[in-house]
Amino acid sequence: MDFELYHLIVYVPTKEADAVRKALANAGAGSIGHYDSCSFSTHGIGRFRPDEDAKPAIGAASHLEEVKEERIEVVVQHSRLKETLNAVLEVHPYEEPAMHVVPMLDYRTLL
Repeated sequence: MDFELYHLIVYVPTKEADAVRKALANAGAGSIGHYDSCSFSTHGIGRFRPDEDAKPAIGAASHLEEVKEERIEVVVQHSRLKETLNAVLEVHPYEEPAMHVVPMLDYRTLL
């Protein structure tokens, strides 16, 4: 099955969330019908431990870090997916951003 829509989830430090949201919207993510810049966010704590070869934007190698983060969720058209992912990578502060790309069905096609 080919998917036209994807659910993109990006985890980003709260301080940089607006920049990521702007990059997502500028790349065309978050368009639903006659609306653009649509997103949903939740706040939480991200935890990670960089290894010795990492170049962490936050923290230090071998030390467990806890960071206030925002989970940003958007819908992305297949035709905009690559551009959207690249836009996030350009502004995201982490060396290895945590993102999920999940194929999804448009509920309107099921009615």
